[in-house]
Amino acid sequence: MTFPLRDEQGTEIVYLRVGLGWDPARRKLWGKHSDIDLNVAAMIYADTGLTDVVYHEQMLSTDSAVRLHGDNLTGEGPGDDEIITVDLTRIESYVTAVLFVVTCYTGQNLARVENAFCRIANSATTTELARYDIAAVSGTGFVMGGLFRPGGVWEFREINQGIEAKHPVEAAPELGRFL
Repeated sequence: MTFPLRDEQGTEIVYLRVGLGWDPARRKLWGKHSDIDLNVAAMIYADTGLTDVVYHEQMLSTDSAVRLHGDNLTGEGPGDDEIITVDLTRIESYVTAVLFVVTCYTGQNLARVENAFCRIANSATTTELARYDIAAVSGTGFVMGGLFRPGGVWEFREINQGIEAKHPVEAAPELGRFL
């Protein structure tokens, strides 16, 4: 599914919010307990070349257009546990795509993570544009979709694919096929 970034009135959407949420691992009566640490990342491309990454170790893109607002290590709390905001008016002109990727830093298969979801919304109106149940995904990573700029106009393209990656660096080699 691909759709232009326009609201109900046809106005271009330029401020986006990508949210990631999940529930913490349940406490066990016996045995070792391990937390679940999911991460959301924005992989920024010029054609097929990776030019920038926004994730828990670099929370702001070089052009300041893409920002991660904190790193939740456990999934505690309601709603979005990690948020990336995107200001399309500030993205450098050479950028052609921004892919949104979720990875499980602690290595659990996403199918074992309770109530895991990823969504993209219009930041100005909070209207949700797309939502994905990633608890149904097999793999330690998930490629939600991306922002693409064919002909100079931004659009969102759904990818909705599981991958094997615990960190955005591990995900990078698998992403070229989605560009």
